[in-house]
Amino acid sequence: MRLLALSGSLRARSSNGAVLRSALDLWDGPATTADIGALPHFNPDLDGEGATPPAPVAALRTAVAAADALLLVSPEYAHGVPGVLKNALDWLVSSGECVHKPVAVITASPFPTGGDHANAQLRETLRMMTGEVVTAACREIPAIGPKIDAATERVKDEPTLADLATAMAHLATAAAPHTP
Repeated sequence: MRLLALSGSLRARSSNGAVLRSALDLWDGPATTADIGALPHFNPDLDGEGATPPAPVAALRTAVAAADALLLVSPEYAHGVPGVLKNALDWLVSSGECVHKPVAVITASPFPTGGDHANAQLRETLRMMTGEVVTAACREIPAIGPKIDAATERVKDEPTLADLATAMAHLATAAAPHTP
């Protein structure tokens, strides 16, 4: 099963990047991360009828279409979804690649809420896009800072790793019927 991950953080040493890498380590199959930082700002004029989408947009859509499941890992900024991730989703709204695609949303935050606002917003956006949000695979990870190993840039906290493994297993189960 092919997994495509989208990160809501472009920072090289992001704690959410560490969560994403740890989750990908737990996936049993091929997994890639989309480069959403290269996407232009969403503009419907660039994507209207008869228009050829910009190359980074076409690449994202092709990667999403080829994936059996999606994983979104994101921080929360100002109680919301980071602009880079929302922009990527905006490019996917009308193209149909997310329709019935199993998807998990994981947010991590230094705060006790674990990014709950961004998590809820992402789930709602994905449901509107007719993605199959796998609730059992979604997580909000609070107080992420001390749970990361700076040297390996992975989650080191055993209970968090076990919870991530459970989340990834739920996503794999949801994706299994989608595998050709």
